[in-house]
Amino acid sequence: MSVLGHLTDCATNAVLSPSEKESITTSITTLSYRLSLYFEKQISEKIRFGSSTRDTILPRGIDAHSDIDYMIVFGDSSSKPQTYLDRLRRFVESYYSRSEISQSHPTIKLSLNHIHFDLVPAISGYSNNLYQIPNTTGYSDWMQTNPNDFNSRLTQSNMSHKYLIKPLVRLMKYWNARNEQYVFDSYSLEQHIVNHAWFGNNLRDYLFAYVRQMSLGWSDAQWRKDRVERAKQIVTNTEQYETQGYPALAEAEIAKLLPKYW
Repeated sequence: MSVLGHLTDCATNAVLSPSEKESITTSITTLSYRLSLYFEKQISEKIRFGSSTRDTILPRGIDAHSDIDYMIVFGDSSSKPQTYLDRLRRFVESYYSRSEISQSHPTIKLSLNHIHFDLVPAISGYSNNLYQIPNTTGYSDWMQTNPNDFNSRLTQSNMSHKYLIKPLVRLMKYWNARNEQYVFDSYSLEQHIVNHAWFGNNLRDYLFAYVRQMSLGWSDAQWRKDRVERAKQIVTNTEQYETQGYPALAEAEIAKLLPKYW
């Protein structure tokens, strides 16, 4: 198999299986029903957002921290964020007492057997499609967001670049997840890929170009820098094997960056 074939297979298999999708859909339906039952008219909207709505979420077998982002919009906007976080925690403890529950700055994290949920409290923003969620730098106050505004940008970029952006995102998120600590924030990684200027003919070209330009700041942890430099060296070695006419060695080299997992 060629390097391109290996990368294409990795990207193709880094998607949720039908059974995973069905389990998630069932869990969301149950969660939505229980939220309505518990809060009654206190909630004005429930919004699923994040990578699971963009087809860039990874299976749990690849990324143990894959989660579903779920926004719960409260009609009452008179309190501080922690008040709503406390309300969500009490709800989760009431219906999911046997599950792992924690507050994870600034969400309530609910860990089920097959998926994690990040429950985000929100209140309405100042215009349509805008909401206020707990500020990520302290969550003592609010910050404004449009939960799904990035989706259209990703979709447009994917269409404009030969439908290679979503597969590339999955590959880079797979590489990023191959450590208990991530080199890059997952959402920021997706944004950076979409904002990147792309030239090339296929997924191999895109991946190599992106890896070459990856960089970190001087204050970032050394282990992060080491992992980025290792990725760049693997790409360099892979290209050398291809140029020298050793396709099997080239594939074995790129597998050090993105090994098969199926």
